[in-house]
Amino acid sequence: MNAKLSILFYAKKAKTATSGLVPIYLRITVDGKRVEISSKRFILLEKWSQEQCKMKGNTEEARSLNAYLDILKGKVHDAQKEIVQEGNLVCAETLKNKLLGVEIKKRMLMPIFQDHNDKMEKLVGKEYAKGTLGRYQTCMSHTKEFLKWKFKVSDIDIKKIDYAFLNDFEFYLRTEKSCNNNSAVKYLKNFGKIIRICLANGWLDKDPYLNYQSKFNEVTRVFLNEDELENLSTKNFKNERLSLVRDIFLFSCYTGLAYIDTQKLTHQNINLGLDGNKWIFTKRQKTKTTSNIPLLPQAESIVEKYKDNKTCLNSGKLLPVLSNQKMNAYLKEIADLCGIEKELTYHIARHTFATTVTLSNGVSIESVSKMLGHKSIKTTQHYAKILDSKVSQDMGNLKLILQQKQETKKKEIKKLGT
Repeated sequence: MNAKLSILFYAKKAKTATSGLVPIYLRITVDGKRVEISSKRFILLEKWSQEQCKMKGNTEEARSLNAYLDILKGKVHDAQKEIVQEGNLVCAETLKNKLLGVEIKKRMLMPIFQDHNDKMEKLVGKEYAKGTLGRYQTCMSHTKEFLKWKFKVSDIDIKKIDYAFLNDFEFYLRTEKSCNNNSAVKYLKNFGKIIRICLANGWLDKDPYLNYQSKFNEVTRVFLNEDELENLSTKNFKNERLSLVRDIFLFSCYTGLAYIDTQKLTHQNINLGLDGNKWIFTKRQKTKTTSNIPLLPQAESIVEKYKDNKTCLNSGKLLPVLSNQKMNAYLKEIADLCGIEKELTYHIARHTFATTVTLSNGVSIESVSKMLGHKSIKTTQHYAKILDSKVSQDMGNLKLILQQKQETKKKEIKKLGT
C-alpha cells in the first residue's frame, strides 16, 4: 500500500525574530505522522498567504521565494522515489533524513532476535521456563532457514517485514518444516514478539501483523474419567518408584497444579484459608498469576505421606518430584499396569482436575478458572466443552425446570377455570 504523503509550507509565528521576520517551515506528513524542517527562508507575516501556503503577490521577491519553495517540494518527491528504489520504508522520518543527508541506519532482524533470546536465557528459572526459551530458539532457527529459502540471504532489514513476509513464513513452516496448524501459528506468535519489540522501540512505523490472521485449531484435551482415576488411586504397585510417581500425579489431579508448580512447592505454600481449612497459595510460573486452591483430602493425605521423606527434608520441598522426563516415562508404565489406554503424561493431571474432579461435580467455571490460575475464563471454557456428562446433567436440570413451569401454568389455568 502506498504511503499517504502531504507537504505543507507555513510561517512559524512562535519563532518570530525581533525584526518581525518569521521563519518558513516545511511540514511533511506521512500516514498521519509528521516532521518539520526549516526552509531557511524568512518573511514578514503580513506578506504570507496561509491559505495558499506561499508569499502573496507577483513581485520579483514573491516569484523568487515561491519558486524556491516549489524546488523544495520537488526534492521531497525525489527523496520519496529514492527511498522506494532503495527498498526502504517511506515515512516522515526517513524523508527528513534523506533531505538533510542523514544516512538511514538499517536495523537487521537477526541481531534483535538474538538479543531477545540472550536476555531470556538469563531469566530462565526467574521469569521464563527453559521450554519457553527453547521455543524461541527454534523459532529463530526456522526464521534463518526461511530467509535463505525465500530471499537467499542470512538476514533482513526489519523494515522489509510486511504482511506478505508473514504469509510466506507461515507457508514455509507448513510445507518445508511440515508444521501442523497449531505449531505454525505458535511460531508466528513467537515471531510477533520480536516485531512488537521493534514497534516499541520506534524502529518500525507499521505493524505487519495488523491485517494478519491465524487461528489455533481446538485440541481435544485428554483427561481421566472417574473409573480411571479410581483405578489409578487404588492400584497397589510393588515398585516404590511407580507408587511415588502415581502419588505425585494424583496430587496434581486433586490440585490442578502443573508439573513445574508442583515441583517448586514447599510447606510454606500451605496455609489456612478464610474457611479455616488448608489451602495452597502459589503463583503459576507460566503466567505469574495467583493460584489459591483448597487442599482436598486426597491431596492432603499425599502431603502427609511424604512429610518425613528424606528427599523432601533435604530439599525443603513439599513432595519428592522427579524430573518431568522421568515422571512421564514412569506414567506410561503406570498406564499399562492400570489398563489405561490413554497416553498418560503429567499434564493430563491438570486436565483431570478441571474436568472430572471439579466441573463434573458442579464446581462453577469461575472457581475452576481461578484455581487453575487462568488469565481468561475462555481458556477454562475449553474444558467445559468436552464434558458430555455435564451437558447431559445441565439439560436434565433444564427439563425439570421447564416441567415445573408447565405444571405451575396448568394449575394456574385450572384455578382460573374454577
